Amino acid sequence: MTKAQMFITPGYGEKLRELLHYSQAVKIGDRVEISGQGGWNDNLEIPEAIEAEIEQAFENVERTLATAGASWKNVVHVNSYHVGGFPPVVNETISRLYRKYMPDRPPIWTQTGVEALGLPTMRIEIRVTAILN
Repeated sequence: MTKAQMFITPGYGEKLRELLHYSQAVKIGDRVEISGQGGWNDNLEIPEAIEAEIEQAFENVERTLATAGASWKNVVHVNSYHVGGFPPVVNETISRLYRKYMPDRPPIWTQTGVEALGLPTMRIEIRVTAILN
């Protein structure tokens, strides 16, 4: 039986574990699942510009994947959760970042509009599945 290994991202992940008692990633066999990553810094502050928030969320996904021995090149599925709808800048920014982080393999992607996210100022949260291969 494969044992689940839990991971905490240094910085914000340690703070969130202390505050809310959850882990940032789990690895089971060759599969890595991460919890939703917002565009926060280590002090859980969110940038004012939506583009900067999305860019930071992508960086946080990268940081969290790294704690479990994965990277964006291993990502096969992305779920993104959005407050405030889907103005063109949102999809433009995300697709630009997909091309930057995963130039050789576009993921499958599900976008969901939501009323609110975990922090009052959050407008995006990104959750991914990665397969180590």
